[in-house]
Amino acid sequence: MDYPGENRLAAAVVAHRGRVLLVRRSETERFLPRVWGVPCGKLEPHESPRDGVLRELKEETGLLGKVVRKVGESSFLSTYRGHEVKNWQDNFLVEPLSFDVVLPLPDQEHRWLLPAELGTVDIDDYNRDIVRQAFSAVSAFSR
Repeated sequence: MDYPGENRLAAAVVAHRGRVLLVRRSETERFLPRVWGVPCGKLEPHESPRDGVLRELKEETGLLGKVVRKVGESSFLSTYRGHEVKNWQDNFLVEPLSFDVVLPLPDQEHRWLLPAELGTVDIDDYNRDIVRQAFSAVSAFSR
């Protein structure tokens, strides 16, 4: 049985007017169902993190964006078919170039939240840290 030993991911902290875009995952997701987080996904083979984060943003939200800067890196362990997988993630601050959010599944939801409002949704600590990482790395976040 083939299973990945490592995954490369890219996350988009999409910021506009001091708010961040969060998306609630579908209840059908195997990893963190119905939990809120930033748009994120696996990179394709030989895809750069900057290209991948914009592709994932488009696939997961329908939005076009522009990478402002890389704001950090993170890693975490997950389990795939009973095997431990190491996930490496590049985190980017992204400026939206469009605003009509279209989510792939009907039970998903999105919100634009102020940093102080993160506690109003079921966001996991890992995604909360990614948002904080972006906010602390960029002082002019409230464009």
